[in-house]
Amino acid sequence: MRVIRSAIIHCAYTKASMDIGAMEIRRWHIDDRGWSDIGYHYVIRRDGELENGRPVAHVGAHCKGHNRDSIGICLVGGMNDDGAPEFNFTADQFATLRHLKHSLDQQYHGIEWHGHREYSDKACPCFDVGQWFQ
Repeated sequence: MRVIRSAIIHCAYTKASMDIGAMEIRRWHIDDRGWSDIGYHYVIRRDGELENGRPVAHVGAHCKGHNRDSIGICLVGGMNDDGAPEFNFTADQFATLRHLKHSLDQQYHGIEWHGHREYSDKACPCFDVGQWFQ
């Protein structure tokens, strides 16, 4: 079993009008990037539905240098109509994220929560994760 030390939140970098989920992201990661599976462990759709991605028992492909001991969570959205980063997530998505956080905190005691932008030069997930959880 993997040792999980952190959860890293991402955005799909899609427009608010795009209703996609794990199936579409999986296809992008496999067909466009040549990966073996979706890189994230969980995807939260715009309506708040939580979808499973790559099994948590398997190392993800979501944050270079930090995949081995982390869980990747992707919120659908994060881009405006002009292609720029935008905080456009729904209340339903954040309700699901809170529920998932509670569940993972119980399962993996001491898990740390981060945004992808803490490890890259990207805006992803378009908000400060640490501030949001406070």
